This record gives sequence, C-alpha cells and structure tokens, in this order.
Amino acid sequence: MCDLGRRRRRGPYPGRSTSRVWGRGGDAVSELESALQMEPAAFQALYSAEKPKLDDENLVFFCQMGRRGFQATQLAQSLGYTGARNYAGAYQEWSEKAG
Repeated sequence: MCDLGRRRRRGPYPGRSTSRVWGRGGDAVSELESALQMEPAAFQALYSAEKPKLDDENLVFFCQMGRRGFQATQLAQSLGYTGARNYAGAYQEWSEKAG
C-alpha cells in the first residue's frame, strides 16, 4: 500500500514487503509521478525499495481522506500500472477496522 498522507521517505514496513510510504513534503502525488518514471536503480537508491512493476497486481494507494489516493491511482494507471487500485475508505476506514 502506498500511503500518500505521510511526509517522509522510508522503506517497507516490517513484515509487509509491498508497503511503501510516499512523500517528502509538498505534493506527494507529484513526487509519485516522478518516482514511477524513474529507472529501477534510481528508485531503489532513493526509496530503499524495489520499484513497482507495470504489471504488479497489488499496487494500492491511500491517503487520509481519499482524494490523493484516488489521484495517485489515476496517475499510476495512466503511466501503465495496470494493477493500481485505490483504497476508497482511506486511512480513516482502515484504522477503524484495524483497531
């Protein structure tokens, strides 16, 4: 899952190899666009994570309220990431169900 609400760069969460947190301040969706267009080695060096593949089936975006997650999903799909999906319930729903 790609959390667009956080504002720091870090690698995968422990035990969840497909989780990544996007954003270093400013507009995380804009950063996502440049990140998804990077060469895999540059992506790895910057994010300490493997760059998603165009055909990855489980590339899920979310944010605090849902708008940026939706925008990120549309962006990823426009760049050819066919498995990009939006967690429409956003972080709020996830935290209610996980708690």
